[in-house]
Amino acid sequence: MTPHELSNAVSALRPRLLSFARLQLRDASSAEDAVQEALLAATLHVGQFQGASAAATWVFAILKNKIIDEFRRRSRQPQADADIGQEQEFAEALEEQFDERGHWAVRPAAWADPQASLEQKRFWEVFEVCISGLPEKPARVFGMRELLGMETEEICKELGLSTSNCWVLLHRARLGLRDCLSRRWFGEN
Repeated sequence: MTPHELSNAVSALRPRLLSFARLQLRDASSAEDAVQEALLAATLHVGQFQGASAAATWVFAILKNKIIDEFRRRSRQPQADADIGQEQEFAEALEEQFDERGHWAVRPAAWADPQASLEQKRFWEVFEVCISGLPEKPARVFGMRELLGMETEEICKELGLSTSNCWVLLHRARLGLRDCLSRRWFGEN
């Protein structure tokens, strides 16, 4: 594949790359930088693309690595006090969903057909809104684990977390996503 052919192939892909990067990085300028770096790397290394997968898959793999690099850079920076406060508020809101025995205060309704929902474009728009509404740290850990496919040990190393803290953050993210999707997608009160 020539650089020109690659350029044509990814021009339509760029909005999807940006959306994915924004979802992960939660910052438009960082997302733009990651996408630009991924596209530049793809252009520079187009000779290494062997066509075993689609060009989109190859470019997304490069973008995932750029996003992971950005997470590593961010993990070396101290966390802002505002982020800590936001996480505390989020944790308190989650606690309200359970009774004193740790059971759901209001049992969630059954979801009709999750597979059909996953295939709908609108679902992913709502999912993006929901994950963007999570505090940064749980959203980052969730994205690294579930969307980027990183192993827990690698996430802990990159973010300086204990394994138990990582699992707590994943649990909080999943609960937050479940709550948001229940309200915004599945129409539960």
